[in-house]
Amino acid sequence: MSVALHPLDRDRVLADLSDMARACLSLLEVYPTLDSTNSYLLAGARAGWPGGAVCLADQQTAGRGRQGRNWLTPPDAGLAFSLLWRFGVSPDVLGGLSLATGIAVVRALRSWGVRESGLKWPNDVWWRERKLGGILLESGGTAKEFYVVAGIGLNVALPVADAAVIDQPWVDLREILGAAPIDRNRLAAALIGELIAVYTRFETVGFAGFVDEWAGVDRIRGRRVRLQLPNASVGGIARGVDATGALLLESVDGQIRPYLGGEISLRVEP
Repeated sequence: MSVALHPLDRDRVLADLSDMARACLSLLEVYPTLDSTNSYLLAGARAGWPGGAVCLADQQTAGRGRQGRNWLTPPDAGLAFSLLWRFGVSPDVLGGLSLATGIAVVRALRSWGVRESGLKWPNDVWWRERKLGGILLESGGTAKEFYVVAGIGLNVALPVADAAVIDQPWVDLREILGAAPIDRNRLAAALIGELIAVYTRFETVGFAGFVDEWAGVDRIRGRRVRLQLPNASVGGIARGVDATGALLLESVDGQIRPYLGGEISLRVEP
């Protein structure tokens, strides 16, 4: 089944942004094809671009996910964009930013009627336990000039042939929302607005201000999971997260230990 997708259009994204988002935006660029929106903004960050820069691409030829994985973005099939944000606080207090980014994505999706969307720690966007999207945060700078580039990728209407390479259960907005036209410009504007709202608040309250909201979107709490660490594997029951965004894992001895993201991958066990 084919579905009509509105082409990405810079002026239409701008028109649908909230007043707050528009005021915080320093740059908005839309490309038919890029290697990676994250790579593009990382280069801009190193060149001194201000925070609030956003880049969207209809197709990514070298999109990236966590741990060096590829992120599939065929033309006219997904939504891929990145936001450059500069923080005036030490990177030491930015723990949990990836989780807060996920919260922003779920807020936008739920406003679009994707009510069963949620998050698999640390940064997979789920719908009924199938991957709808992913988040990649990359950073640089110094303690005084620290920046983050947040990359968001969502499956909108993936061709079956292209999706055959995905190695896990997946879903796209076409399946969730039906055959109605999907306006990616409005969706992009909603996502950008929520990200800017979350990042603005995060700088003041940190992840501690989002812990309760995380509990409402957490799709693995209370479930048996296995963490693949850089040099080991550990299993247990997920017990939510702490104020730094670390996963709380209850082991067989009843002890609860925190595990931070980074190079950790998580698998839900049967």
